[in-house]
Amino acid sequence: MSQADITATPVNESFSELLDQSFQEMTSIEGSVVAGTVLTVEKDMILIDVGLKSEGRVPLREFGNNEEDIKINPGDIVEVYIERLEDINGHAVLSREKARREESWVNLEMALEKQQRVNGVIFGKVKGGFTVDLDGATAFLPGSQVDIRPIKDLGALMGTPQPFQILKMDRRRGNIVVSRRAVLEDSRAEARSELVANLQEGQVLQGVIKNITDYGAFVDLGGVDGLLHVTDISWKRINHPSEALQIGESVQVKVIKFNDETQRISLGIKQLTEDPWLKVFERFPVGSKMAGIVTNITDYGSFVELEDGIEGLVHVSEMSWTKKNVHPGKIVSTSEKIEVMVLEIDVQKRRISLGIKQCIDNPWEEFKSNNKVGETIEGEIRNITEFGLFIGLSEDIDGLVHLSDLSWDGNGDELIKTYSKGTSVKTKILDIDIEKERISLGIKQLTEDITATEIGNIRKGSTVTCTIANITDNGLEVNVGDNIKGFIKKSDLSRERADQKTDRYGVGDKVDATVTNIDKKARKIALSIKAKEIEEEKKAMAEYGSSDSGASLGDILGAALAKKDANSS
Repeated sequence: MSQADITATPVNESFSELLDQSFQEMTSIEGSVVAGTVLTVEKDMILIDVGLKSEGRVPLREFGNNEEDIKINPGDIVEVYIERLEDINGHAVLSREKARREESWVNLEMALEKQQRVNGVIFGKVKGGFTVDLDGATAFLPGSQVDIRPIKDLGALMGTPQPFQILKMDRRRGNIVVSRRAVLEDSRAEARSELVANLQEGQVLQGVIKNITDYGAFVDLGGVDGLLHVTDISWKRINHPSEALQIGESVQVKVIKFNDETQRISLGIKQLTEDPWLKVFERFPVGSKMAGIVTNITDYGSFVELEDGIEGLVHVSEMSWTKKNVHPGKIVSTSEKIEVMVLEIDVQKRRISLGIKQCIDNPWEEFKSNNKVGETIEGEIRNITEFGLFIGLSEDIDGLVHLSDLSWDGNGDELIKTYSKGTSVKTKILDIDIEKERISLGIKQLTEDITATEIGNIRKGSTVTCTIANITDNGLEVNVGDNIKGFIKKSDLSRERADQKTDRYGVGDKVDATVTNIDKKARKIALSIKAKEIEEEKKAMAEYGSSDSGASLGDILGAALAKKDANSS
C-alpha cells in the first residue's frame, strides 16, 4: 500500500462522517418549525428561504383569509413548518398553517398545565358539538359545554372571539376538547358572590326566566336564582305564570324579600308599578257604569277586567233580570266587551262586585209601572208545572197562576190537566213583587166566589136545612144550598147513642142541623143534629117549665111539639 493510500483513508472516512452528519442534520429538521426569510410575494404564493439548498413556497391564503389584511413583505422573518426537504421539483415543502398549529399546541399545553383560559372562535358545527379555532389549532366543543342552559340560536356565538377552558388534549391523536360552559360557571360563581354580598330588599335587578312552575317562575339573576311567585307577576289575576312569561325571557324584577341564612330570594314584577287598588274608589265609583272585557267564566259568574290589574266579578245572580238558573257562559263570552255597573268595592279583599243587569231597565219595575194589581191581563201559557201555570206577560217576564187560583171550588190538580202550552188565557193580576221578581196571577178571581158569599151569610149556631149527598162510616156528607158543603159526624147524629147510626138516613134526605164550625179557608162547615136537639130541649124547658114541677120531660117536649104544630097550622 502506498503512502498516499495510507494517508487517504482517514480523509475519506472523515468526509463520509461529515456527509452523514450533514445528511442527518438535514433530515432531522423535517417536521420541525424553523424561521425563514421572505424572498418574494407573488400573486398567490410566497417564496421563503429557510437555509436549505432550495427555497420553499407557501400559499398566500395560509397567512390569512382576507388579502387586504395580509401584510407580508420581502425580508420579513416568518416561522414555517418543514414537511419535506424536497418535492419532485426540488423545492422545500413548507406550511405556515402547520407552523402556527405547532406553536398553538405548545401554548395550549402550557395553558392546560396552568389551568388558564384560552381564546378561540367557533367556526363550524359537527356531530355532537362544534369546532373551535384556537389560533391555528382546531378543538372540539361538545354541545353540553356550550352554555349553562340550552341556547336556541347559536348565530350570535359563531365567529365571535371568546374564552374557553381546555378540558383535555391528546397531541398524538390531535384531539383537543374545550368548554365554554366552565368559563361561564366560574364567572357566575364570582358574580353570585358579589351579587349576594350586595343584595338588598327593594333592589331592582335584571334577570332571565330560568324555569316556570304552577306556582311561579325562577329567575336567574346572574349566578343566583330568585322565586317570582305567580301572585307577584301582575296586579291582575293570572291563572298560570306561562300566561305572562316565557323561559329565556329577560325581565326586570324587584327584590321583595331576602333571607341571608337560607339565601332565599323573593322577587316581584308588579311591585315595579303603582298598585292600581290604591285609587280604586276614585276610578270606579260605586253605581258608575263602565266597559270591561270578560276574562274568565265560571259556574258562579264571570270575571271582567276594568283595566290592567283591576278585575271584578259579575255574580250569576247579577247577570240578567229574567234568565235564572242559566250558566254564565250562555249569557256572555270570553274576551267579549260588555257594560257593567260597580255594585260594591272591598279594598281589603281586593274584590269588586259588578252587575250586568243593572245597566238595562228592570223589566219588573217596567211591568209594575204599566200594570196594576186587580187588572185583567191576557197571555200565553209558556210552561205547566205541578204547582201551576206560567203565563207569558212580556218577552222576558212570566206570571204564575197557582193551582189554588185556578177555580174557587174545583180540584186544582185535576183542573191543571185541562190546560195546554201555547193556549192564551185571561188572568187577573193578584200581586207584583219587584224584590222577589214575582208576579202572581189568578183565573178564579175573574168570577165571583158564590160559595164564599153564601158562607159569609151563615152564622155559627144557626140552624140550616141540609141535603144528604153521601153516607160514610164516620158520618154524613151534606150540601147546604147549592154551593156549601158540610159534614155531620156520626156522634152528632143524635143525643141518644142508640140513634147515632148512619143507616137511619138515605142519600137525598133532608135534615135540620145546627152550624157548629165554619172553615172559610177550606170552604166547609161542620153541622150537628145532636146540637140542634139539645138547643130545642133547652128552649122547651125554658118555656114550658121544669121537670121539678111534676111534669115529665116527655110531657114538656110533647107540649112544645104540639104548640109548634099548632103554630105551623
